[in-house]
Amino acid sequence: MTPPTLAPIGLDELVAEAALLTRVDRKYVLSSVEAETVLAALPRDTRVLTIDGRTAFAYESHYFDTPDLLSYRLAALGRRRRFKLRTRSYVDTADAFLELKTRGARSTTVKERIEYDFDARDALSPDGLEYASEGLRPLGLTDASELELQATLATRYRRTTLLAPDGGGRATVDAALAWELADGTRMRTPGLVIIETKSGLRTGDLDRLLWRHGIRPSSISKYGTGLAAMRPDLPSNKWTRVLRRSVLPTATAA
Repeated sequence: MTPPTLAPIGLDELVAEAALLTRVDRKYVLSSVEAETVLAALPRDTRVLTIDGRTAFAYESHYFDTPDLLSYRLAALGRRRRFKLRTRSYVDTADAFLELKTRGARSTTVKERIEYDFDARDALSPDGLEYASEGLRPLGLTDASELELQATLATRYRRTTLLAPDGGGRATVDAALAWELADGTRMRTPGLVIIETKSGLRTGDLDRLLWRHGIRPSSISKYGTGLAAMRPDLPSNKWTRVLRRSVLPTATAA
């Protein structure tokens, strides 16, 4: 998915340069054909994260929700107080983290994470429940143990990370996206690519490149959109447009 002529950048250098940015995040949903066209037009001095000669890496996330999908519904209905709990795994290195993302009454987003057992990434451990309880308490929610949080959806994809020159921002390119429900039902979207840009105070180079190709930011959540695509009985609300235009036309049963 990434042009082979891009110069490499190591993880430590990427983190150091990206840490200097005041981040403004935007997500774009493209077809694989559109993504190839856009990426082929990247500035020549754009660099790509490279580890042991590889530029694309396998990611896996397991999302946890209540039996009545409280986390999903709060997001789908645009509630100011909401949360997302997941394990994020870097499959190539067998590293995993438990991440809790919350948004409070003032729409301030807080994202924290702790290291997690890679082999137990699809379940909540007692330590994981305690961690979740501490993070959810400020939202006025009951302890995680009383919420009956359970594995609801898994997502898998391959990610490439780009760094634009001269502070032009960072971007991730996610392809080969696949979802799996707790009952084993699977869906793939081989023709779909999600680009997320993370720029500083000025608009990022890749944002402007995408705009020149007529591609604008979209509202998409790998958890929310994936669950809505696989569960048409659920309210999709904020993701209805991207589902109809981009996700469902490319989806196939795995």
